[in-house]
Amino acid sequence: MQKKKRILLKIGSNTLTKETNNISRGKIEDIANQIAQLQDTCEFVIVSSGAIAVAKQFVKLESKQKEVFVKQALASIGQPHLIRIYQEIFREYGLLTSQCLLSYSDFEKEESKVNITNTINVLVNNNYIPIINENDTVATDEIKFGDNDKLGALTASLLNADLFIIATNTNGIYTKASMENGTPKTIDEVTDFKELAEEVVNSKSSHGSGGMQSKIEAAQVTKGANIETWIVNGLEENFILNAMDNKVPFTKIK
Repeated sequence: MQKKKRILLKIGSNTLTKETNNISRGKIEDIANQIAQLQDTCEFVIVSSGAIAVAKQFVKLESKQKEVFVKQALASIGQPHLIRIYQEIFREYGLLTSQCLLSYSDFEKEESKVNITNTINVLVNNNYIPIINENDTVATDEIKFGDNDKLGALTASLLNADLFIIATNTNGIYTKASMENGTPKTIDEVTDFKELAEEVVNSKSSHGSGGMQSKIEAAQVTKGANIETWIVNGLEENFILNAMDNKVPFTKIK
């Protein structure tokens, strides 16, 4: 049997909500449909944001605590709902899912890294798609620092992924000049991070906590592990398939 290509797909909150205030079941169906079409040649591990966005659909928490604690509580409420939505929709496409909650500290301990790798390998080898999120109730890095971009990159590196796809709300990284004159032009391929740093205009997304800077920092992590990173517009239908067929503009970081 030919070895399947291992893809780490990171999906941000803006992609999952399609830039609205609600999780888009249609977007999750789009992702499931593409994975189902690719399952003979590719195996997927998903890092998904969206727990806080889901919770906001159901509740409004009153608290005098700091905002970060309110967001942790929202993540705790939203995470089971998020996984349930994935499970229901993926099942319709014949796909099995599982949940893994990780913290950045897990990547600092050798024993934890071995356990994560072994567990995820067992899941993937048995045709389960691990859906990973940060354990927001005990850790606040994703809430404060970067919409799971770094978590995706660390996981991709740990699992020796063949490809790291970041689904976001732009057609990849745009040149600075094109952003300034209002006609965004995608940088198709990047090999030099110094040149790239000069091109980046940083802006945070409406639901996410990342922005393009955190995606570039994530790509530096995966580059160190010799993993190619694609920054693709996840708002588009069939964004994975179209990127693979070079039918859409996106940024490839080698």
